[in-house]
Amino acid sequence: MDTDSIDTVVTSIGALTPKQAGERAHEVLKEVERAVVGKRAALEQVMLGVLAGGHVLIEDLPGLGKTLLARSFAAALGLDFARIQFTPDLLPSDVTGAPFYDQRSGEMVFRPGPVFTHLLLADEINRTPPKTQAALLEAMGENQVSVDGATRPLPKPFVVIATDNPIEYEGTYALPEAQLDRFLLRVRMGYLPPVDEAAMLRRRLDRAAPEAVLSPLSDPGEVLAMRAALEAVEVDDDLLAYIISLINATRAHAQIQVGASPRGGLALVQLARGRAVLDGRDYVTPEDVKSVAVPALAHRITLRPELWVRRINADDVVAGVVGSVATPRTVPQAGRRPTL
Repeated sequence: MDTDSIDTVVTSIGALTPKQAGERAHEVLKEVERAVVGKRAALEQVMLGVLAGGHVLIEDLPGLGKTLLARSFAAALGLDFARIQFTPDLLPSDVTGAPFYDQRSGEMVFRPGPVFTHLLLADEINRTPPKTQAALLEAMGENQVSVDGATRPLPKPFVVIATDNPIEYEGTYALPEAQLDRFLLRVRMGYLPPVDEAAMLRRRLDRAAPEAVLSPLSDPGEVLAMRAALEAVEVDDDLLAYIISLINATRAHAQIQVGASPRGGLALVQLARGRAVLDGRDYVTPEDVKSVAVPALAHRITLRPELWVRRINADDVVAGVVGSVATPRTVPQAGRRPTL
C-alpha cells in the first residue's frame, strides 16, 4: 500500500484516543498470544515498539520463538511481511534492491528489495558483515532507501524486528553502536516456565498443525492511527527532568564508558507514552518511565571492558541507575497537552 492510500485509510478511520488505541493494542496482543505462549511481557514490549514508531531488537537464545513472534505480529496487525535471513555472503543490494536492465524496454528498472514492506524480520542480523548491516541504517532512521542516485520512500508503517543470537561468536559480526542506537528497544524472551511450556506443547497437539493461523485485526492505516494517539498523552515537565536525569546518570556512571545518546531520551519518552496507552491512560507516570528504562537504554550504553570479566551486564547496570535516581512525585495537570 502506497503513502497516499494509507493517508486515505487514516482519514477514513479517524483519530483514536489513547484509550481506544490501548484497547486495539490489547486485542492484537491477545491474538498474538494464540501463537506465542507465556511471553506476555516480551509481547507487550514489542507492541510498545510498534506504537512508538520504532524498531525492535530481540536478543536471545535459539529456539525461543523470536521468528514466530515477528510473523505473528505482522499477521495480527494486518501488515505486509518480509524476512531476510542474514548470512556472511549477503549483499546490500539483497536488502535494499537494485536496478537491472529490462531487455523488453531497453531501460534500467529498479527492482525493490525485501526492505520495501511494512514489517521486516531481519533474522540473525549479526551474521552479516557491517557493510550489509549498514544497508538498513537509512531505512531504519529515515524510512527511505537511496539506490543509484534515487531516494525511494518505504511503506508506512515500516517496522524492523531484528533477531540476534548472543551466544555464538564464530561467523558473527557485532552490531555497530550506530545501528544499535537505531533500535528503539531491545527485548529478551527467556525460557518458558514448565507450566507454560507444557501448555505450548498441548496447544500444538490440539491444533494438529505446526503453527496457529492468526486473524488480521488491524491494517496499516489503523496502526498509524494508533501511533498518532500517543501524541495525545501528556508528559509533565517533572517527568522530562526525570528522564534527563536518567540519561545523564548513564553518562556519569563509573561502570559505563559511553552513556546513552539523546536518542535514548526520545526513546524513553515515546515508550513511556506507549506504556500509558496500554494502561488506558492519557498521561505518563514515573512508573511508566521505569518500566521501559532497561529495554530502552541497556543496548545504548558501553560498559567498561573490565566488567566483561566480572560478568556484569548492561541490563543490571541500567537497573541500578534507575534505582539510584530520585523519582519525582508528579500529578498530571487536567487539560494540558504534550509538547513532544
